[in-house]
Amino acid sequence: MRHTTPSVDIITMGCSKNLFDSEQLMGRLEALGFRCTHDPERPRAQIAVVNTCGFIADAKQESIDEILQLAQRKTDGKLRRLYVMGCLSERYRDELQREIPEVDRFFGKFDWNGLVTELLDREMKDTMVGEKEKTWKQADNAGLRHLRHITTPSHYAYVKISEGCDRHCAYCAIPLITGRHVSRPMDDILDEVRLLVSRGVKEFQLIAQELTFYGEDIYGRQAIAELVDRMAQIEGVRWIRLHYAYPARFPYDLLPVMARHDNVCKYLDIALQHISDSVLERMRRNQTRQQTLDLISRIRREVPGIHLRTTLLVGFPGETEADFGELLQFVRDVRFERMGAFAYSEEEGTYSALHYTDDVPPEVKQQRLDRLMALQQRISQTIATKKIGQTLTTIIDRYEGGAGLTGRRQGGYYVGRTEYSSPEVDPEVLIRADEGTLTVGQFYQVHITDAEEFDLYGETVDN
Repeated sequence: MRHTTPSVDIITMGCSKNLFDSEQLMGRLEALGFRCTHDPERPRAQIAVVNTCGFIADAKQESIDEILQLAQRKTDGKLRRLYVMGCLSERYRDELQREIPEVDRFFGKFDWNGLVTELLDREMKDTMVGEKEKTWKQADNAGLRHLRHITTPSHYAYVKISEGCDRHCAYCAIPLITGRHVSRPMDDILDEVRLLVSRGVKEFQLIAQELTFYGEDIYGRQAIAELVDRMAQIEGVRWIRLHYAYPARFPYDLLPVMARHDNVCKYLDIALQHISDSVLERMRRNQTRQQTLDLISRIRREVPGIHLRTTLLVGFPGETEADFGELLQFVRDVRFERMGAFAYSEEEGTYSALHYTDDVPPEVKQQRLDRLMALQQRISQTIATKKIGQTLTTIIDRYEGGAGLTGRRQGGYYVGRTEYSSPEVDPEVLIRADEGTLTVGQFYQVHITDAEEFDLYGETVDN
């Protein structure tokens, strides 16, 4: 019997942790004979899976809008089956089933095997019937956890080291969705890294809801320093970058590891949220203003040249103008190399939704957010300008050329990053194509000649 390979579009909403999950799902499906694509802009397959985000109101709405667009495609006869998984589905499955009946089935964040089995039953029941269950069992026993379809450029990948969070900050719904903190065994992570290296991956973004608690549940201690130290010694690992640390009970033994290894990027993503003691207490952050200042000082002292990325939250219930003024001054004084911010939105079921009144008007939240980001824009410009004249190791992510480019990007550029920049969210390095032919995924020494707020410009120099 002739068999047409089923094709599935996987559409990922939200953060890099969701992308990691989608890549694992794609790897499992491809191991079982499916053809998978990851292109939400131009869906072509007859089957679509939306991996949703449920973090804040805007992210939830974006996921719902995507589901509704695909539901309309199904109604129009352009899509045969539609499935939904991920954080939003984990938390609101019953409501979504009632509101969007066009979806064939909803799955949560962790029941991937159910989704894979569903697709096998639906799409391959008339072909290789006697071998289907056997194939699935053999593939699962062989270790599908390391099968991934990397959707990022082939030279970098995200590696999730744990799931869930035990922190229970007042505003955050993540523990309600993901549950308790669960670490992956260290050897399992290192095996995956070695496998990715063998496939050409050079740069690794370590991610977790909260990576500083890594290891406590399985080793009885914070083990992030040991994990990074062992990972840095794997041949072929050129860069390791750390995302989503938490300030309270920060593992200080990580700092000498970062300072000692050249392939551990001098970069740390650590969400601080606020600096006012009264706001931090209401947020249930278990951290004071002085502890935060001491932490930043020690990190910068022990890891010279480190670039800190943080996230701040404005408009939390009870935040006064004085609290916000304290936050502005904190940003002026500390001068974060990278910073993002968002306005508070009440998430049902969280501590703040149950115990506080959302009393900061929306227009005030937006004004505070605008003022904070305008301040950071000036700081970012100053920091970028100071890099003019430096020669920085840069990895090339892509080439941009042809029609549609505007401003200084006209004429074609190679686009890369230094160790101080994470993909998609941080400043990039632009090198004119007429400087010579560069190879995507390779490292070059680049002399920085000019700078804007979000871009550096440079020329390659002899290695």
